[in-house]
Amino acid sequence: MERSQDLALGLLFAGLGLAAAWQAGSYQGAGGTYPMVLGVVLALCGALVMLRAARSKTDAPRRLVDVPANLVKALAAGVIYVALILPLGFYTASVLLMLALPPMLGFRRPLYTAIVAASFIALVWIVFSLVLNKPLPAELWAASRLGG
Repeated sequence: MERSQDLALGLLFAGLGLAAAWQAGSYQGAGGTYPMVLGVVLALCGALVMLRAARSKTDAPRRLVDVPANLVKALAAGVIYVALILPLGFYTASVLLMLALPPMLGFRRPLYTAIVAASFIALVWIVFSLVLNKPLPAELWAASRLGG
């Protein structure tokens, strides 16, 4: 049961990823690079899920969610995050989410959490601002300082 579900899910992800990458290839200029990379990554993740399922020796059913309370907390944090993107800006809202969610889910290593949050924000800024030359909208605090 578990093995066939994972094989089907991996196949679905691989197919969606390849379709997205193929579709993004028709975009003109550098605008298709980001969705193409995401499609390829999704296809690779799907292939890994299929490979893991094919190598698995167990086929017993498993629970969908181990800690339902954590699922509710993560969904609530996601809703709040989306609501905060426009008023605060992507980077500020993302940092708040990345600093708040791990302790909400029981992770108690604040230095590690801060390093991961800073690294993720730096990576996003590098990808969008430097590599793709598509900067994200200015933060609320930066827009008010610049008179925007």
